[in-house]
Amino acid sequence: MPKVILHEERCKGCKLCIEFCPRHILEIDRNKISAKGFFSIKVADQEKCTGCASCALMCPDVAIEIEK
Repeated sequence: MPKVILHEERCKGCKLCIEFCPRHILEIDRNKISAKGFFSIKVADQEKCTGCASCALMCPDVAIEIEK
């Protein structure tokens, strides 16, 4: 099963990964603020991830990787 790995220190909460995830498993984590002062992203439902890597490809900050 694929796993989404988030590098929160790189994330600026631009939401591109959320918009391009075909399974809609990512969301803003309003409970966690990064060292840079941005809300980070969290995986809402890891079980639904197909490993398509759309989120990682769209991330301008290389804050996401997919472990297969």
